[in-house]
Amino acid sequence: MPKAKIVFWDVEHGHASYLLTPNGRHIVIDLGTGSYDSGHEFSPLNHLKHNYRVNQLDYVIITHPHVDHIDDIFNFDSLKPKVLLRPKHLDKEPILSKASDADKPKLEKYFEISERYNTPVPEESPDSPKNPHNWGGLTIKTFVPSKLSQTNLNNHSVVSVFSYAGIKILVPGDNEPPSWHELKEMPGFLDVTKDIDVLLAPHHGRKSGFESEIMKHFNPRLTVVSDGAYCDTSATSRYSDISRGWMVYKRDGTSEKRFCLTTRNDGVITVTFGHDGDNSFLQVEKGK
Repeated sequence: MPKAKIVFWDVEHGHASYLLTPNGRHIVIDLGTGSYDSGHEFSPLNHLKHNYRVNQLDYVIITHPHVDHIDDIFNFDSLKPKVLLRPKHLDKEPILSKASDADKPKLEKYFEISERYNTPVPEESPDSPKNPHNWGGLTIKTFVPSKLSQTNLNNHSVVSVFSYAGIKILVPGDNEPPSWHELKEMPGFLDVTKDIDVLLAPHHGRKSGFESEIMKHFNPRLTVVSDGAYCDTSATSRYSDISRGWMVYKRDGTSEKRFCLTTRNDGVITVTFGHDGDNSFLQVEKGK
């Protein structure tokens, strides 16, 4: 039976996800990196190329240009992405002027790439994200807040909802309450985001990304937090409280009902979803 799979990589304090569509196309959301215990950097893009044998990405979404979401940017071109979505309304010079010397090369590369991907994708194109037929029946809906001050780039994060077989996955970037208020006013946003199955917690599960009203609206079965070392601004318990719970499988084949998973404690998290005869299925596995 056709199925989709999304992998939330363990990239410490950052975010990187990979989605395999039912018809075998490759989508990446954000370009965070992590470290192995040996001290070597973990590049999800290199991992896809060498371990998953992915030679080209069909679609890349960069939620916003904070370095923990673009750390892997120098490996971007090696996978020759066909389509790129990012908050292209952001002003380049103020972002570069505030960047540290260590971060500036990555941001310069991000903007160089952004300027290359400046041709709109026609809706009739076989690569258009707007046509579910191109993605094996997977529906992709994206929303980009743009009205708030650019002093806080979190509030300009792309929000993506991936739907297939009645299952919905929401990947929201680092949006905070002011942009959630803006998003709620966008046509279709509340309809598309009602009763989510798997929610990636905004802003790595910090309190700054939690807005009670919209989280109750999302009403997720399970929340995933992509985070590093625990910090005192974590809202993991809040996400557990607003999640309905779902069975999660471990590598040894055992399972337990969970409300919130974190890459910090649970490692790589893989969500597989699709059709099972006349019904839908949702299977969640954790790496540790």
